[in-house]
Amino acid sequence: MSKNTKLNVKGYEIVTFKKNDDDYISLTDIAKHKNSEAGLVISHWLSTRFAIEFMGIWEQINNPNFKVTEFRDFKNQSGSNGFAISVQQWTDKTNAIGIFAKRGRYDSGTFAHKDIAFEFASWISAEFKFYLIKEFQRLKENESKNLRLEWNLQRTLAKVNYRIHTDAIKENLLPPELTKNQINSKYANEADLLNVALFGISAKTWRDKNPKLSGNIRDYAEIEQLVVLSNLESINAVLIHEGLSQEKRIQKLNTIAITQMKSLLGNKEILKLK
Repeated sequence: MSKNTKLNVKGYEIVTFKKNDDDYISLTDIAKHKNSEAGLVISHWLSTRFAIEFMGIWEQINNPNFKVTEFRDFKNQSGSNGFAISVQQWTDKTNAIGIFAKRGRYDSGTFAHKDIAFEFASWISAEFKFYLIKEFQRLKENESKNLRLEWNLQRTLAKVNYRIHTDAIKENLLPPELTKNQINSKYANEADLLNVALFGISAKTWRDKNPKLSGNIRDYAEIEQLVVLSNLESINAVLIHEGLSQEKRIQKLNTIAITQMKSLLGNKEILKLK
C-alpha cells in the first residue's frame, strides 16, 4: 500500500492512495461534503438498491472470488424499508475488494476503488463529483509526468555512459585499419556483452523471440535495469582500460549486475516510487 496523497476538492481534503496498483479514495472525506456525520451518509448510500447493484457489478468484473449468491441476497433486500448494511457486513459476506473500512491513527475511514468512489460522489453531488474527477485527473497527469521524467533521466544517463564506453573500445580494443563494418561489429559485440551480463540474452536473440515488438531489448527495460546498465557501461570502460578479456569482463559484469539488481529491487525507498 503506497503513501497517501491528498486532493483538494472545493476546500475539502480527500485522501487517495494506491493498493495493488489500483487507486482508492476516501468515501469518508467525500461524505463530509454533505454531512459531518460521514458514517451515516455512507451507510444510507450503501443501503440503496443502486449502490448494491453497482458494487455487485463492479465486483463481478474485477473480483474472481466475489460471492455472487450472497450479493443477490443483499440485492433482493435492498431498497426495502428497514434494510441497512455496513461496509464490514458487505465485505465479510461477499468477499468484496472494492470497498473497505480502514483503521489507523491518521487515515481511518471508509475507502473505495475510484470507480465506486466516483459513483458515491455523484450521489452526494453531481457538481462535487465533477471537481473530484478533475482534481484526480490532475494528480494522475502529474504522476505520469514524474514517471516520464525519471525514465528519461535514466535513459539519458545510459546514453552519456555509452559514449564513455564506446570511446574506451575505440582506444583499447580496435586493431588499426579495420573496415567500417568491422568497427560497427565490434561495438555491437560490446553492447551485447552488456545485454548478456544484465538481461541474460543478446539483442538478436531477443528480437528473434519478440518479432512483433518494435525497438530493442533496452527499450523495454525497467528503471532499475537502466540504472544498472548505466553503471555497467562505466565499469566496462574501466575494465577495458585495464586490459581484461571479454570472458573475464562478462563474468565480472554479470556478478555486479546481479548484486546491484538485488540491492535495487530490495530498496524500500525505490518501492515507494512504484
